[in-house]
Amino acid sequence: MKVALAFSGGLDTSVCLRILQEEYDADVITVAGNVGQDPEKLERIKEKAEDLGAIKHYGVDLTKEFIEDYIHSSIKANGNYEGYPLSTALARYPIASKLVEIAKKENCKAAAHGCTGKGNDQFRFDTTISTQGPELEIIAPVREKNLAREWEIKYAEENNIPVPVDVNEPFSIDENIWGRSIEGGELESPENEPPEQIYDITKSPSEAPNESKILEIKFENGIPIALNDEKINGYPLIEKLNEIAGEYGVGRIDIIEDRALGLKSRENYEAPAAEVITKAHKALEQLVLTRDELKFKESVDNLWSDLVYRGLWFDPLREDLDAFIEKTQERVTGTVKIKLEPGTARVVSRKSPYSLHEPELVSFEDYGFDQKESTGAIKFQALQGKIYRKRRKDR
Repeated sequence: MKVALAFSGGLDTSVCLRILQEEYDADVITVAGNVGQDPEKLERIKEKAEDLGAIKHYGVDLTKEFIEDYIHSSIKANGNYEGYPLSTALARYPIASKLVEIAKKENCKAAAHGCTGKGNDQFRFDTTISTQGPELEIIAPVREKNLAREWEIKYAEENNIPVPVDVNEPFSIDENIWGRSIEGGELESPENEPPEQIYDITKSPSEAPNESKILEIKFENGIPIALNDEKINGYPLIEKLNEIAGEYGVGRIDIIEDRALGLKSRENYEAPAAEVITKAHKALEQLVLTRDELKFKESVDNLWSDLVYRGLWFDPLREDLDAFIEKTQERVTGTVKIKLEPGTARVVSRKSPYSLHEPELVSFEDYGFDQKESTGAIKFQALQGKIYRKRRKDR
């Protein structure tokens, strides 16, 4: 049978390719999606897939689609799960969707991936495949055979499968333009401080420039469209912010995360651009949305992020939430200034033509209304509480 395999060239998918050939008697078509990494990586992945016997390989640049259809939606929804700016989670959907598309094109019987039975990616791949290609069988060799990392490394060595794994630094790393995740090895214990060598796109705050830097980000309908008066968006904007904010050590995240299965996992991330853009976006929303809109949207954003994290991008509820989010973004236009200092990025200024801030109403110097009018509002706000205390007679 023919099987389309999501192939990254890493340990899991390299081992899966050989297992599919030998134990599933499959002709394997490999599919690699670039979501903002080094373009040369696609060529190296292709060479490896061919060396390992794939009958056909597809290397697809999904960067533009990833940014416009997924990252931009996440910015509008302030996408964040328990302190993690959704990056790895988001990237799985365009990759899995392309896997299904190619599996159908090549008349494959099944779609396969290298996800483990403990992680979150199995939810994202399985639900996407079952939603987009319900006729396809799903094969997950690592999960189905209960494979452990140590066994996979030994299997790769015995079968002459080259994999970029150093047993002395056994970290599992995934990266895209929106963020980089690092887990495994000594990081699995919450007691261990992350070693400096796990970081790649951020400097240690102790090595950051002493002078602070101001960044001005312009938004239009919730999307960043300019940086420091330079019209720039999409990939170039995110790439530049990763570089600038990364120099200040911004975007390092070390959290205990609740996985989709309920397992508590220690996770480390680097997401400089995501942290800066999300902070700026939320600051602009605070300026232009009403109090009730902000309260309700916060609950919507949390639910949206939870769905995306748990593999439910194609769930109708996510699309329903998007409809509300999109409506709110009609006024999220303006500029925000972010101040970078070692290890931190903080909002210091924001302005918008849709600002709900009225200086003359909130000023300590000028009063735009008769202050005595607020007395009635206070009285009736506390009315039910006063009656409650009266009935209990314990005022």
